[in-house]
Amino acid sequence: MSTAIYPGTFDPITHGHIDVIRKSLKIFDKIIIAAAENINKDYLFSSDERVEIIKESLFKDLKFNKKKIKIISFNTLTIKLCNQYKAKVIIRGLRAASDFEYEFQLAGMNKKLKDDIETIFLMSDVENQIISSKFVKEIAKLDGNIDKFLTRSVVKKVKNKLE
Repeated sequence: MSTAIYPGTFDPITHGHIDVIRKSLKIFDKIIIAAAENINKDYLFSSDERVEIIKESLFKDLKFNKKKIKIISFNTLTIKLCNQYKAKVIIRGLRAASDFEYEFQLAGMNKKLKDDIETIFLMSDVENQIISSKFVKEIAKLDGNIDKFLTRSVVKKVKNKLE
């Protein structure tokens, strides 16, 4: 059984993230969605909240198969997660060329840390490539409509958090 790790902040999970998850499920038997706990970032949601939001979005809103997806939080190197879950692949989403340089360096560092780990870059569908969690939060804070970017339950969570 092939397993891949999809790490990210998912603060909040967007349709762009979901596109990458859908595509990953066509390639791998199981996906570990890992919400990062990075102390250098200012999150809207705690890691526990993000895990619950991802679960609600994928399993309640979209009816994804729970047997093929595990959702966790983590505060360690991604390669340590790969070891823990016996995954040989890290999935990273790309939106635009501007993402590539950072992602390329990150993939190279992971490869240096553990040479049998591969990184696969997947792009979301064209209509979702412009979506970023950062912009969604800014739009929401300014009372803009975020319905096009998130599933129904995530929209509700973001609005409740900002009230």
